[in-house]
Amino acid sequence: MRNIQDATAAAQMFQVGGAIENVVWHGNGHIHESYKVQYRDSNANRSILLQRLNTQIFRDPVTMMRNIQRVTAHLHLRLGDKPDFERRVLQVISARNGNPCYVDQEERYWRAYEFIEGTHSFENVTSGEQAFHAAKAFGTFEALLSDLPSTRLRETISHFHDTPRRFTEFEQVLEIDPIGRAKEAREAIAFAKSRKTLAPAFANANLPIRITHNDAKLNNVLLDDATGEGICVIDLDTVMPGLVVHDFGDMVRTMTSSAAEDEREVSKVQIDMELYDAVLRGYLSSTRSFLTKPEHESLITGAKVIVFEQGLRFLSDFLAGDPYYKMSRSGHNLDRCRTQFKLLESIEKKESEMVRKLRTIL
Repeated sequence: MRNIQDATAAAQMFQVGGAIENVVWHGNGHIHESYKVQYRDSNANRSILLQRLNTQIFRDPVTMMRNIQRVTAHLHLRLGDKPDFERRVLQVISARNGNPCYVDQEERYWRAYEFIEGTHSFENVTSGEQAFHAAKAFGTFEALLSDLPSTRLRETISHFHDTPRRFTEFEQVLEIDPIGRAKEAREAIAFAKSRKTLAPAFANANLPIRITHNDAKLNNVLLDDATGEGICVIDLDTVMPGLVVHDFGDMVRTMTSSAAEDEREVSKVQIDMELYDAVLRGYLSSTRSFLTKPEHESLITGAKVIVFEQGLRFLSDFLAGDPYYKMSRSGHNLDRCRTQFKLLESIEKKESEMVRKLRTIL
């Protein structure tokens, strides 16, 4: 729940000089509460991004912030020779006691970052150029972290991209059908069961474990207002050991669909091949030099797996009574599930063309 008074009190507990001038709600994130806090001191104005962390989802915020500190410190080292490096990496602001979080009297966790001015994030792709720059930013992020051992990081959400486990969870909630919704989702359930073999696609793939973002969506990249360049990858809460094919899959899932994630008219949903080409070129422009041949060959499968996984998550949430994802209407999660499954179907139909484009670029 948004609370400007609590946010103002929390903002005073971080290592920021000057008097607070303004605190406003910021963004439309579904996980944490975010505020933009403006300060004024004798030299200049300064803004920070203040967030109250959702500890229902991220149950170990200390481990999460340690991951973020390790990642951002490494990125600082890699980008230190760039004149604008402070805009290209999130800058964690410590609490007054030196910790990365401030814990208030109600045991709520707060964190703060320097606010990156002159940038915006977007919910929906508006052009191939935008998709290219966003995908390139994620690729650059992975490339800069490719020499940081993945063992330095810990899981922040266990089994996050464990697709076989997601399928098992779907089967379990379907068997129980706690509120009798299975009858409303017969077609989606049948589709999910027919693609069961997708779930373990990477179980024995022997792909390298790398540091990955694990939520590589368009709205997790800040694009420069002046140039359109992907300046900074944000929302590092799920940065942990993983597979690059999952990140690429999320890019395809969120940047190449012809319709919104919750489109009711599924006939409008298909993969836009021009946007796919832009995502592919942007991502590979940053990663071609360090990805292995098996990783390259698994990218398209990664797209199918992640779209399927997300559809399963929406479907499971619908069947369980919508405990996880926020909704704005009845049946919202079922609508979301249907769009994912329709997108997967479109990818399957276009898979040969997608592979040809990949091989041409490589």
